[in-house]
Amino acid sequence: MFSFLKPKIATTKIASDQVQKTYRLFRLQSLLGVFFGYIAYYIVRNNFALSTPYLKEQLNLSATEVGLLSSSMLIAYGISKGLMSSIADKANPKRYMALGLLLCAMVNIMMGFSTAFWMFAVLVVLNGFFQGMGVGPSFITIANWFPRKERGTVGAIWNISHNIGGGIVAPIVGVSFAMLGSNHWQAANYQVPAAIAIVIAMVILTLIKGSPVSEGLPPLSEIIKDEPDSKMQQRADSKPPVDMNAWQIFRNYVLFNKNAWFVSLVDVFVYMVRFGIISWLPIYLLNVKHFTKEEMSVAFLFFEWAAIPSTLLAGYLSDKLFKGHRMPPAIIAMTLIFICIIGYWQSTSLHWVTIFAAIIGCLIYIPQFLASVQTMEVVPPFAVGSAVGLRGFMSYILGASLGTTLFGVMVDKVGWNGGFYVLLAATVCCIICCILTHRGAKEFNKKQVLQS
Repeated sequence: MFSFLKPKIATTKIASDQVQKTYRLFRLQSLLGVFFGYIAYYIVRNNFALSTPYLKEQLNLSATEVGLLSSSMLIAYGISKGLMSSIADKANPKRYMALGLLLCAMVNIMMGFSTAFWMFAVLVVLNGFFQGMGVGPSFITIANWFPRKERGTVGAIWNISHNIGGGIVAPIVGVSFAMLGSNHWQAANYQVPAAIAIVIAMVILTLIKGSPVSEGLPPLSEIIKDEPDSKMQQRADSKPPVDMNAWQIFRNYVLFNKNAWFVSLVDVFVYMVRFGIISWLPIYLLNVKHFTKEEMSVAFLFFEWAAIPSTLLAGYLSDKLFKGHRMPPAIIAMTLIFICIIGYWQSTSLHWVTIFAAIIGCLIYIPQFLASVQTMEVVPPFAVGSAVGLRGFMSYILGASLGTTLFGVMVDKVGWNGGFYVLLAATVCCIICCILTHRGAKEFNKKQVLQS
């Protein structure tokens, strides 16, 4: 680990009469830092998809070559999410996240000067790899600054950065084209988003704080006044029994932790359904349901943006109504998704197909983000990055690839019905894994209380 990435050590203590005020300020700053930071990661990731028509036209790349570039980024990101999130456990989260964003920006700047397929291939893989440095510090920061009873709401707020980041890329690129002209398509697609990412990297360095202790505050268990949560947090504030490296933390607290695997499998099946729907929605609606391109675009928009209010509501309910239990609302969401997949598949009405697509989009991000929150609650905080890494690796390498590839294979072999059978089976498997995760999380929390 480079010295500048090592966790900060407090040199002074915050005065006792300033602890609560400073804690509230620092945790708000940290949440804003990871929120805007992850939006920026999306800006320098999803901009590549917008550039693909120009890659085909201006650089004479074939559809196969463009497809290989896109899949290379996905695979590199999945691998990196596992590796780089584990390394994040031993790093200063704000510097680690900012460094990853700066590296993504540098790669995008170089894309603006690239003219050959092999150059793009190398740069796309590097971008996917550096993208993996964003999610680990985000969850570590949330786990450091927010107690279990608030993580559903806070996790939901952070999670909508996905939707905002994914949705804001097109306007940014569009304005860039309006200002620079189509002759400067590389600058508009790559270098302007990179410039925005560099600015936000500086914001990350300003806002995010390491942990209460590293900032001169008492441990979170001493700041929290709620007695049951404080006891659990006191156990969570503990450090590894020895000076472990990243591999030892992963092996001891994640690899042989059944709950970490259960919650990772939840994400695998959620990603199968999510990518199975979103990847094939345009073709399915145009060719099977005979939508126009405009009608298909409306359905696509509803699928993506409907998730924002539902995610915030589900996070709040998991904190307040379900008392910190994350999987019950995830089970409810997946059950409703099962019904809506059947409606989306069988309905012949344009309006009902659009409604079912919107409801699936509204619900599919709920179990995804609740699995993220649950990950923070089945391992100690010093192993959060490793657990997030396992879940991220499996969700992309298995879930996303199966949702796109296996669905396509089934469509080719037995028709569209086969693809939807895959999605329904994935939904059932997800519900089973949610139940196992819920039972495992309750056992883990009970042990934390007993050991406090």
